[in-house]
Amino acid sequence: MTETLQISAFMTVTLGLAVYLVGVQINDRLPFLERFSIPEPVTGGLLASLVVLGLHSGFGIELAFDLTGRDFLLVLFFTGIGLNARFGDLVAGGKPLAILLVLTLLTIVAQNVIGVLGAVLFGFPAQSGVLFGSAALIGGHGTAIAWAPEVARVTGLTSATELGVAVATLGLVIAALIGGPIATYLVASRQLTPNRPDEELTVGLPNEMDEEPPRIDHKSLMRVLLTLNVAILLGYGLHETIDQMGLKLPLFVPCLLTAIVVGNLRTALFPHAPRVSRTPTLALISEFALGAFLAMSLMSLQLWTIAETGLALAVLIAAQTLFAVGFILLVLFRTMGGGYRAAVLAAGFGGFALGATPTAIANMTAVTKRYGPSPLAFIVLPLVSAFFVDIANALVIQTIVNF
Repeated sequence: MTETLQISAFMTVTLGLAVYLVGVQINDRLPFLERFSIPEPVTGGLLASLVVLGLHSGFGIELAFDLTGRDFLLVLFFTGIGLNARFGDLVAGGKPLAILLVLTLLTIVAQNVIGVLGAVLFGFPAQSGVLFGSAALIGGHGTAIAWAPEVARVTGLTSATELGVAVATLGLVIAALIGGPIATYLVASRQLTPNRPDEELTVGLPNEMDEEPPRIDHKSLMRVLLTLNVAILLGYGLHETIDQMGLKLPLFVPCLLTAIVVGNLRTALFPHAPRVSRTPTLALISEFALGAFLAMSLMSLQLWTIAETGLALAVLIAAQTLFAVGFILLVLFRTMGGGYRAAVLAAGFGGFALGATPTAIANMTAVTKRYGPSPLAFIVLPLVSAFFVDIANALVIQTIVNF
């Protein structure tokens, strides 16, 4: 019999910070993790998830984390990404954004083809293939859970929710591990360097700094936090308006959009005011928010759900991973220009195609902290993964489920 222990929101955040710092210590002591650009919260979070698995399997104790604080950190992080966006970069990013959107659509279709074929091969209903495909992988846990009841209704598969959660969970783990090594291989083998190496990092501070560390004081911290809060307040208002129009979007998407406007207006209206966008202070806050979010996400994974699906899950996830890696190396990297930005986007796409947008950003952050900045990559990928893809994914899933 399993005993469930409820972990409060405050305790969840506290444990998340501890897990993050454990990951930092492990990465510091095992240089190969940094060499392959494995994010610190991934290291700590996966270790913590194994501890949670041990409690469940060995002692029958299931930890139920209240993730309210984690979800706010995601909003805070994407608001910071928005503040860093310049209208000029967004215009310049039009072509890469369009190309990445097409590549994402191709990935959605391919994932579902693999999922449907695999489902039929292992005796599952064909429509349940979306749960082995884009509903759980590009879509993540939320999309898998949202579509599982419809799959169950159409196919009679009573374990649809458990199946979708298991695929999304294992996909997230693999996504957190493959993005960094892919980019490291591309950068090292082709000796790639940033186009604008003097730019500030979008997220975090460099792992190695030749100069004195940038000054981050109480005034810059309060200035950045105030600007973030204003953008978030406007984002909440925009989210309510969008919701009343019948369009369902995650809260962080309108916050990202309002932050883009706030950041550019602030620069235009107050050109001589101290900077907020693309400052070390904002980069540090963004890294904290993303790292803590990812640490909590990974430590709360219910890894025992993976074992319940058996051989079918192992084979299909292996197939999806091989496809993703091959597609990134042979198609995406070349199509996106074959330069440093393409390598950073390759790391992000590895995290996004099998996991979630925060995993993608964490992968890109680990790469840029080691090799140098790529600001446009941090704008283009979230716009595709957090906005356009939900609509396209829903249309493809709906077509397959109702076929």
